Amino acid sequence: MFSWVNKEQGGRNKDGEMYQTVTEGLEQLYTKKVFPLEETYLFHDFHSPALEAADFQSKPMVLLVGQYSTGKTTFIRYLLEQDFPGMRIGPEPTTDGFIAVMYGENEGVVPGNALVVDPKKPFRKLNAFGNSFLNRLICSQMPNQVLQGISIIDTPGILSGEKQRISRGYDFSEVLRWFGERVDRIILLFDAHKLDISDEFSEAIKAFRGQDDKIRVVLNKADQVDSQQLMRVYGALMWSLGKVINTPEVVRVYLGSFWAKPLQNTENRRLFEAETQDLFKDIQGLPRNAALRKLNDLIKRARLAKEKKKEELIMRLPEIYTILQREHHISPGDFPNVVKMQEQLQHYDFSKFPSLKMKLIESVDKMLANKISGLMTMIRDEESKAPPAMVSGGAFEGSQDGPFGQGYGEGISAGSDCEDWIVSRDKHKYDEIFYSMNPINGKISGVNAKKEMMSSSLPNTVLGKIWKLADCDKDGMLDDEEFALAQHLIKVKLEGYELPTELPHHLVPPAHRKDKVADILYNHDED
Repeated sequence: MFSWVNKEQGGRNKDGEMYQTVTEGLEQLYTKKVFPLEETYLFHDFHSPALEAADFQSKPMVLLVGQYSTGKTTFIRYLLEQDFPGMRIGPEPTTDGFIAVMYGENEGVVPGNALVVDPKKPFRKLNAFGNSFLNRLICSQMPNQVLQGISIIDTPGILSGEKQRISRGYDFSEVLRWFGERVDRIILLFDAHKLDISDEFSEAIKAFRGQDDKIRVVLNKADQVDSQQLMRVYGALMWSLGKVINTPEVVRVYLGSFWAKPLQNTENRRLFEAETQDLFKDIQGLPRNAALRKLNDLIKRARLAKEKKKEELIMRLPEIYTILQREHHISPGDFPNVVKMQEQLQHYDFSKFPSLKMKLIESVDKMLANKISGLMTMIRDEESKAPPAMVSGGAFEGSQDGPFGQGYGEGISAGSDCEDWIVSRDKHKYDEIFYSMNPINGKISGVNAKKEMMSSSLPNTVLGKIWKLADCDKDGMLDDEEFALAQHLIKVKLEGYELPTELPHHLVPPAHRKDKVADILYNHDED
């Protein structure tokens, strides 16, 4: 069993509990330790609904948020590489509700009122937002490989200008806050031509307060501007985000065009490909990090529930907040909104508030101090014993392999699928330089090679690495093939590509290969 279980007690910990998986351990700790504390101090009324089994067992979720026509729905279709039930795409606000795109053996749509009574789905607590919201909530199910790893939540296009005055009929920001607490990744989408952050968008982003580590930003349709405009657009976006996302760290922004149509401007193609792969890696890693995220959220929740002890003294709420911050070293950001709390407390009889139960507080403290570390060990054990969980299928399938994978046939990998030695194509130019340095016994010294190599203006650290890669026989000198290889590696580096730690086989000079067949082919080509 796992290393943290006390084997002297028959495979159980000192409380007689045994967890087969991290998910099971989290669920039991919440049910037995955190939930009683939340229930006692009315945490579910004032902060967040209780968690259920589906909240622990569900797949990682990705929440897409953005103004209308920024490409949220198209982004989902791009990842899945197929349409999904309930999908609507258009230049005006077309997605007027929330769509949970999830895996299902049979393709179809589950209406919101039916969805919130399904115990296997993590949406039961959404019924608190009423019929007006539930009528705008659906679950789109389909058999898609990507959805076996993650679920995706599409949201209504956020309104701007006069459209903001239209009432949605439910508390949009509160719904986003509910999702923000439960999803694994929040992706804010922007259009290269639509960078303004409307009042509704600003309120939506503020609803994710405390979830900053989950937020990523995608600047979509970036191919519709040239390089100079893109630089200005990026700067304007960062300035706008800085006003609404109050974090000391710069939020990660991915640039690209996330749909299956030709790029309108191809000069930044390599940049877009690299950014797409970075975003894919981030999303693909969500299943692997899901247990850690749920563990982190449980710790957050336990600490928030613990802090409900301060609500016994909230008749003078603003002053009490200040006292509690000082006495208990609680961050101001962990307190509920003062005005909202005061409004809610008007409906409660203070005399019926329960007294402080130190045993409950101590139980949660004990859980945070001892049992959480055990679950951390289990996460590492599970990761080492099982293959890494990754999102696959759809746009993720083959994104790294084949001739259209990022970097294929470029830089160091150029010539990897060719019969001839790629360096030979420019070797006649390199030979002119080589023989002008008067080689002795077919080789030039390191001193002579250094003078020529330094003309590239590359740093000595880089040139030193190139020298080690090119000096195949490690004799401190270069023959004509090794010198040509060094010049080729300099060219690769000057074009902006990275150097390998070891020389790949296809770049090894023919005369230095153990496989003489390649040497024969090369010499034949030379003839």
